[in-house]
Amino acid sequence: MTAEATPSLVEATDGPAQAGPSVRGPRARTTTAYLRYVAGKLGGAAVSLLAVLVTSFFLFRLIPGDPVKYMTGGRQVSAEQLAHYREEFGLDLPLWQQFTDYCGKALTGDLGTSYQFRAPVIDKISEALPNTLLLTGTAFVLYTALGIFIGTRSAWRSGRASDRLNTGLALTLYSIPSFWLGLLLIIVFSVGMGPIPGLFPTGGMESGGKEGFSYVLDVAHHLILPVVTLVAVEYGQTLLVTRSALLDEMGSDYLTTARAKGLRDDLVRRRHAVPNALLPTVTLIFINLGRTVAGVILVETVFSWPGLGGLFYQALSVPDLPLVQGLFFVFASAVIVMNTLADLIYPLLDPRVGR
Repeated sequence: MTAEATPSLVEATDGPAQAGPSVRGPRARTTTAYLRYVAGKLGGAAVSLLAVLVTSFFLFRLIPGDPVKYMTGGRQVSAEQLAHYREEFGLDLPLWQQFTDYCGKALTGDLGTSYQFRAPVIDKISEALPNTLLLTGTAFVLYTALGIFIGTRSAWRSGRASDRLNTGLALTLYSIPSFWLGLLLIIVFSVGMGPIPGLFPTGGMESGGKEGFSYVLDVAHHLILPVVTLVAVEYGQTLLVTRSALLDEMGSDYLTTARAKGLRDDLVRRRHAVPNALLPTVTLIFINLGRTVAGVILVETVFSWPGLGGLFYQALSVPDLPLVQGLFFVFASAVIVMNTLADLIYPLLDPRVGR
């Protein structure tokens, strides 16, 4: 073959190398697909937040009760005074105007003024948020670690007595209502039953009058029963999801190859099986992480824990509409944001996602 007959080959050989679409195309397409995936997820999250904003306004308007009468403390007041309260809190405006005012202020971070506390809703949320994060955050770390650890071992020993025991216990505890378990723990370990003395406080976050390290120990003492309640009820879900995902991975060919090369079972599980089976567990972890902001309303109410859950129950009984709406929006937003973060992390764990 002569050079004259093949000028294109000569040019391709002698000339500078050109990076054509066959070289950079796949990477560019992958980046574009991921950006489109991210934009779709962020757009979906924005729509969800808007839906929550609308729902939080109209849903709690269906609650029976007159917040203005609650603000008067049941006293006999004149019609002029009732009208003054309604005007002060904007309850005399048409519903559509109340809604537009609420949305406009919420977008700037103003969630209104609490009827019962006469304070900005955002301030009440900021006061209670650290207490909720202390309780639910501690429980989250414990039940996530416990669920993943026992779930992986149960899957690796599937069918054995330990697996049946762990799975049965997880299903039993997961099906128990958290408030019922909390009340049971209070009766047994706070009030005392038979030979078991009352070892823990019945509720609250502190006994009062303590400072420094004694205060830390006092808070930790009050923290034990509500944390145990949350861990006992919640760890089973993580265990079952982790176990199921790992069982699906255990029949894969790459695990058989790893064993054939002489790798120990413990090494195969830690380095190969578990990382590839964690995608469903990551979803659950991020959803639960969003719930740490919301707290657990029933558990905080049972143990009189001064967090967002207890504040929501207190506001709902009035009804304190601005406080209820603000808390509901914060709860739902936390879950939506964490779920969106999980979606954005998926492609880093599994490159097939988002293509």
